[in-house]
Amino acid sequence: MTDTTTIQVSRQARDHLAQIAKERGLTLGQLVDELAAQQPTAEQIAERLAADRQVVRDVIGLDISDEEFDQAPDVLGNIRRIAAEKARAARGAAAA
Repeated sequence: MTDTTTIQVSRQARDHLAQIAKERGLTLGQLVDELAAQQPTAEQIAERLAADRQVVRDVIGLDISDEEFDQAPDVLGNIRRIAAEKARAARGAAAA
């Protein structure tokens, strides 16, 4: 049997989570377990970052330092920014 514990949340949060759990065919505990599993800890994020950087190093065949990674442009962030700008422009054009 799995160990369980009690957490305290507002009634509003409890009711909201209970409704989500019901819609997904889960118990409230199962939903909380699922939500918790989706949120990595700082240590897990650091491990993933190190592993991702190693993959990049292996693929391009260069030993890039962590400092060089930190100074590199945020390509994904730039793509997201451009996409957001285009979406806002498209909404503005549709509203006009």
